Amino acid sequence: MPDRLKPKTRRAQPQRKARKQSRRDRSLIRVTARDRAAGAWFARLVALQERLCAANGCPWDREQTHASLRKYLIEETYEVLDAMDSGDMAEFASEMGDLLLQIVFHSVLAEHAGTFTISDVIEAIYTKMIRRHPHVFGDAKAATSGAVLKKWEEIKAGERAQKRGAKDEKEPESVLAGVPRSLPAALEAYQLTRRASHIGFDWESLQGIFDKIDEEKRELAELAGSATGQSQSDAAARVTKSTPFKDSARAEEEVGDLLFAAINVSRFLGVDPEIALKKANRKFKDRFQWMERAAAAENRKLADVPRDQMEELWNRAKRGRPAQT
Repeated sequence: MPDRLKPKTRRAQPQRKARKQSRRDRSLIRVTARDRAAGAWFARLVALQERLCAANGCPWDREQTHASLRKYLIEETYEVLDAMDSGDMAEFASEMGDLLLQIVFHSVLAEHAGTFTISDVIEAIYTKMIRRHPHVFGDAKAATSGAVLKKWEEIKAGERAQKRGAKDEKEPESVLAGVPRSLPAALEAYQLTRRASHIGFDWESLQGIFDKIDEEKRELAELAGSATGQSQSDAAARVTKSTPFKDSARAEEEVGDLLFAAINVSRFLGVDPEIALKKANRKFKDRFQWMERAAAAENRKLADVPRDQMEELWNRAKRGRPAQT
């Protein structure tokens, strides 16, 4: 066996812990024939990917690294979401398989590098779920989903404090620690405000967020007024794409505040802003492309259609696209 594939002695202790954990959890988690069948197929998948990465395997697979596979992990995630939205359950299952393969692929690469194995990945999430559900596997009480989420954040904060170590014990752990900065901006805003809301820092009602949006709109109007020399009430109507904003940094800041407030609407209503915006993007694309086809049916390019007629086409697209006259 190549040295890179030999199990390391440091893995023995986690494996012993896993066996003890398994015995403790056996009475609470029942493994069925369905689960055993899934386990057998999963083992085959891991063995298949190992074969592809072997010396006599696939040249492409053997060339891959964690970094080179990153784009595929992102792509497969979005393809899963598209399949989910399509309602095609067979396609949904297929795309989830593609995403699962990415997890296996990264784990095989990590095993070759001697860092972790697929067993470590599974053990980590298994023990994490046990640990974060003390109301199911322990003596804690949580009668509502809100109580569950609050406890979840408390447990995560404790986990992060342990990782930091004793040298940082004097520094209080932030509820917002651990939100990746690499997230898309909309998701980062969603996660930040979601965590804050779990400890009670939130609006009492949706109207409060609407009021905040109005406040941010007024601040943008004030900025527009300084750019146009008009009063706040008239400035927004006079701002065009060519209007020069001397303080572009403040304009960026104010637009960011407005977007941040809007994301709070989605979070307050339990709507994922990234998915909601994706759907809005698709809706816009679908309607705009219908407008292009409608113009082409009259032997025109959409760019040559007067603005007021474009608006009429847009409204027709929104109404269900009645037949052209």
